Amino acid sequence: MADQKKGQISRVAGPVVTAVGISPRMYDVVLVGDLKLMGEVIKLVGDKTVIQVYEDTSGIRPGEEVTNTGAPLQVELGPGLLSSVYDGVQRPLPVLRDKQGDFVSRGVTAPGLDRGKKWKFKPSVKKGDELRGGMIVGEVPEGNIVHKVLLPKDAKGKVRSISEGEYTVDDPVGEFESGQKIMLMQRWPVRHSRPYVEKLLPDIPLVTGQRVLDMLFPLAKGGTAAIPGGFGTGKTVTSQQLSKWSDAQIVVYVGCGERGNEMTEVLTTFPELEDPKTGKPLMGRTVLVANTSNMPVAAREASVYTGITIAEYYRDMGFDVSLMADSTSRWAEAMREISSRLEEMPGEEGYPAYLASRLSEFYERCGRVKTLGGHIGSISVIGAVSPSGGDFSEPVTQNTLRIVKVFWALDSKLRERRHFPAINWLTSYSLYSPMLEEWYKKNVAEDWNKIRLWAMETLQKESELQEIVQLVGSDALPEEQRLILEVAKMIREFFLQQSAYHPVDTYSPLKRQYEYMTAIKKFSDLAKKAISLEVPLERIVSLQCRTDLGKLKFEESIDSGIKTVAGSMDKQFAELGV
Repeated sequence: MADQKKGQISRVAGPVVTAVGISPRMYDVVLVGDLKLMGEVIKLVGDKTVIQVYEDTSGIRPGEEVTNTGAPLQVELGPGLLSSVYDGVQRPLPVLRDKQGDFVSRGVTAPGLDRGKKWKFKPSVKKGDELRGGMIVGEVPEGNIVHKVLLPKDAKGKVRSISEGEYTVDDPVGEFESGQKIMLMQRWPVRHSRPYVEKLLPDIPLVTGQRVLDMLFPLAKGGTAAIPGGFGTGKTVTSQQLSKWSDAQIVVYVGCGERGNEMTEVLTTFPELEDPKTGKPLMGRTVLVANTSNMPVAAREASVYTGITIAEYYRDMGFDVSLMADSTSRWAEAMREISSRLEEMPGEEGYPAYLASRLSEFYERCGRVKTLGGHIGSISVIGAVSPSGGDFSEPVTQNTLRIVKVFWALDSKLRERRHFPAINWLTSYSLYSPMLEEWYKKNVAEDWNKIRLWAMETLQKESELQEIVQLVGSDALPEEQRLILEVAKMIREFFLQQSAYHPVDTYSPLKRQYEYMTAIKKFSDLAKKAISLEVPLERIVSLQCRTDLGKLKFEESIDSGIKTVAGSMDKQFAELGV
């Protein structure tokens, strides 16, 4: 740590404090007042230093001491991150609770990583090996994964010694010939993205097991998605489903300014959830960053950066990471409050003029990359947006949509109809579909995209026909158009609706999704032939095979179930003369 320089407070405005007598750099961390509250330098004006404090500043007054630490806001990276629950500046909340009880006093801190726990280290390099920053030097079992120990960016040289054994994060596990120690832990400034060699094309999907997402609006590994929606539309449940079922190996969940009861639900349910891949608790591959709406507003702004830095660390080991930011609207509100206290010129709806660039900087840190150590890793960012009153035209939603490539629009009307997930299939979109087409052809089915487009067109046609139905009723439509309404209803109710709480329906593999949609299309094709032979639509929709199709998603052996239904479909339509 650099030489500490002391000054004093000259002005206090909520979480924004002005000090004199210190000469810091931008974004240096300072300790404010007699309570040593942590803060960060956000503005320098002559000899005045403007600081945003990450804790409540009640009772702080001018004249109290301010100390410059000489270092930026950093997080500790190493074994012990998984299963942890941190606040916005990486203070471990369970540790603080053990020290203080449920209500943590101001100025109390604790290291991000446990200094007492010993980790079983197994080296993957040997004496005499020439190493450089970002390379993997060994492994440590952690949670549900094998933690790969990375060299810091500036490390370089020949290994003088390295040995297997049990070490704390403070113990050196080896040494370079230059005398530089090899440690299990490293620190990284949160506002700087971690380096990589090359960014790769997002041409592999993040498989979520949620039919509406995988089939209609897929997200690529290393991609960006936004889930905007009003209160109660299912942002949190969708985020939890993605955390549990997506094929990312590490999950970083940032609860940024959400209500305390929602965050409590996450904190209590996540430890009880079972990781479907290993059978162990889901927390064994999860890091939670909890910053609720009653916590200091400045730490909310830092929490998103803390989360993405932890995600980058696991990406550098070659893991696929998914980061859930719930919600970026609260993060933007924190920026707005700090900006107003700095008396900056406001932009649209009072948000700072740099809102769009801050959102871009955050989302730009995701991606599928080749790491410094030569591995392939990815960070997929899913940002929940909470627009006031469900208004998607407000600045945070609009600026997010300019950046992200997948838009999962949650709809209050679908929620009222008890259609979950309440993702509107007409307003949502994915710009990754063309890039992922080849992968689906090779790994699922040759005509995956054809089936997908058929489903989208059917739903679009239904929307156009609904306008006529509202005017004159469905009976006025010709049989062919009434069939489109029936088939679209099957797609909506059988395929798109999915229960997060049903043991079978909660997760649907890609192969099953394809076969299920193919079976619905087969029914549609046979029904069209029947109508051309003047079979009444009422007889077609009353067939038993249609009812059986609706029950298929709840059956464990859906593969054999689809074959059975397909066979009975052929038989029942043959009886109609098709």
